[in-house]
Amino acid sequence: MNPSKRREIFERLRQANPTPTTELEYTSPFELLIAVLLSAQATDVSVNKATRKLYPVANTPQKIYKLGVDKLIPYIQTIGLFRTKAKNVIETCRILIEQHGGEVPQTREELEALPGVGRKTANVVLNTAFGHPTIAVDTHIFRVSNRTGIAPGKDVDEVERKLMKFVPPDFQQDAHHWLILHGRYTCIARKPQCWNCVIADLCEFKQKTPLPQKGV
Repeated sequence: MNPSKRREIFERLRQANPTPTTELEYTSPFELLIAVLLSAQATDVSVNKATRKLYPVANTPQKIYKLGVDKLIPYIQTIGLFRTKAKNVIETCRILIEQHGGEVPQTREELEALPGVGRKTANVVLNTAFGHPTIAVDTHIFRVSNRTGIAPGKDVDEVERKLMKFVPPDFQQDAHHWLILHGRYTCIARKPQCWNCVIADLCEFKQKTPLPQKGV
């Protein structure tokens, strides 16, 4: 795909949605961090249902750490892998309190040192909470990048590298949100809604999208 076509794709996505953002509900970088931690292998809808109950009770590292694993579980037990996530959340809160003054760090290295935080989670927090031009590649973005030809790759790391290389700088801040929303509601996995797609005439979809490696 040539640069002019990529630019046109993002121009159209921006025109359709000038101010994209995550569908996770949050009011602080910490709330976002915890929501993203909980969202692994879970839907944003299920996470929002849980945090709507949790955050009015505890929405700081100190308050959630004070709950402990056993008292946190009832708030998140409707989410997959809730026991492991509860342990990671409590340990993350402890580290934030002891090593970061209760604040969410703003570097990838410090974020990825937190329990349960991988590259994708770090990218979401860096981008959405702190305005860094990062792109977190999930299953939706992996599919859209391959299917359209924007940034084809055999795994999430390759797709991320290509997106950071090929997405014009003035679109990188919002590219993550545009691509994930496009994959979630239009360029869906089984039956992409090409008839309702603002970039259909620019898309290079010709064959099946490769399956992402385990862990996407």
